[in-house]
Amino acid sequence: MSNIQALRGTRDILPDEVTVWQHVEAIARDVLNRAAYREIRPPMFEQTELFARGIGEATDVVGKEMYSFEDRGGRSITLRPEITAGLVRAFISNKLFASGGVQRLWHTGPAFRYERPQKGRQRQFHQLDVEILGSRDPRADVEVIAIATDILHTLGLKSLSLDLNSVGNGADRQAYREALVSYLTPYKTDLDSDSQERLTRNPLRILDSKDSRTQEIVKDAPNLLDHLSDDSQRHFEQVQQQLSTLGIDFTVNPRLVRGLDYYTHTAFEIMSADLGAQATVCGGGRYDGLVQQLGGPDVPAIGFAIGLERLTILLQQLQSIAAPALDFYIVSRGEKAEPATTVLAQKLRHQGFSVEVDLSGSAFGKQFKRADRSGAIGCLILGDAEAEMGTVQLKWLTSGEQSELSQSDLIEQTDTLKTKLEGLRPS
Repeated sequence: MSNIQALRGTRDILPDEVTVWQHVEAIARDVLNRAAYREIRPPMFEQTELFARGIGEATDVVGKEMYSFEDRGGRSITLRPEITAGLVRAFISNKLFASGGVQRLWHTGPAFRYERPQKGRQRQFHQLDVEILGSRDPRADVEVIAIATDILHTLGLKSLSLDLNSVGNGADRQAYREALVSYLTPYKTDLDSDSQERLTRNPLRILDSKDSRTQEIVKDAPNLLDHLSDDSQRHFEQVQQQLSTLGIDFTVNPRLVRGLDYYTHTAFEIMSADLGAQATVCGGGRYDGLVQQLGGPDVPAIGFAIGLERLTILLQQLQSIAAPALDFYIVSRGEKAEPATTVLAQKLRHQGFSVEVDLSGSAFGKQFKRADRSGAIGCLILGDAEAEMGTVQLKWLTSGEQSELSQSDLIEQTDTLKTKLEGLRPS
């Protein structure tokens, strides 16, 4: 019988790599807590209609990439292809708007799209999603961009650039859509096949094409910024002014369009020069009509998502992030010693120490080798003699210093031990 393998487009995140993920999550949580964002945890699957209405039936995500199925109740269910629509549904279902004011929410977790897997892009992927609901103020746009920048800079990323655009309101986009279709129609047969299909369904996405011939054609296409209303233009100018005041550099990119239908006004992407072709680390924008479109009140919103696969790949390229050093590794041998290690380990853990017990029962020599490989700072040694006398041998693995002390003294000397550990812990 052949081994069962992970499905194409999924991957196992193994313990050594999880350390990097935990580092990213801890930094993000700290930055978001300090900015008064609150975590929310919506489900990973929803009614298919949510994504068809929210993301847009003309998008590639809804048309080609969703994992949808019929459940035993005959309902069409979809594994979420992105997080924002489900978060907005939770905002509406739980009437989080009832108290008025602004809701600052964030969530991290997996999403699912059926597309060709490549480095940094999987069929099950993970996002950090951050949203402000309840404000039309340009300051909200600037705040989420600043928060995204803070997270990435705190993680130590340097080679970052911010592209900024405005896709205007619904009327602006309709006027631009007509101008774009009028320009592109004579070139239809020269466009790549995806762009030919998008010409009638979702023409703005043609601006985003990676096909070299299509890119040449759209170079002379009408400029979206020329089709903004006065109000839209004023909003975009205020965003730019405030970003400049904060010292956040950006490039206005009139070809930048986000792939989902719900975006309005500000759209942005943060790229890394260290990621090659898949350069985008963070993308987001404003979606003022989505809450109402999904059955809620007229609540404006803006947010962003960071792709965690790409981000962790980038961090691993740029820096080494090691798991915290283990405090103690316990080795033992003997009928009385081995059961005693369980009691000793639990007492130490309750005092706040990290402890691993060798459960192999092998010779001391082999256990000592595993202790050295464990990365622990100290090794606790129990034989039957120590178990009978209530003592333990403590060896500091980094210095080789060794002493014998009673187990009760070991437990009582918590502060002394922690000071010693900190002094020996790798920097």
